[in-house]
Amino acid sequence: MSKPEPTRYRTMNWKSYNDALKRRGSLLIWLDKDMVWRAPKSGCNGRPPVFSDAAIQFCLMVKVLFGLPLRQTTGMVA
Repeated sequence: MSKPEPTRYRTMNWKSYNDALKRRGSLLIWLDKDMVWRAPKSGCNGRPPVFSDAAIQFCLMVKVLFGLPLRQTTGMVA
C-alpha cells in the first residue's frame, strides 16, 4: 500500500501571506512614554546623531536578549 501524495498549497496572494508572517512573528514591547527616541540637536560640527543613547541601548538589549543579528534587530524596532 502506498501513501497518498501530500497536498501542495500554492500561495496566490503574496501580500497577505507576508502580512500574516509579520503578524505571526509580532512582539509587543511596552516602552516608557517619556523616553526620547530621537536625539536632541547638538551644536557640534559633523553629522548629528539620529537616535538617542537610550534608544540605542534599548536596541542592543533586545539584540542580546533574543540573540538576534543587528540587522534583524533594527528591522524589528523600525
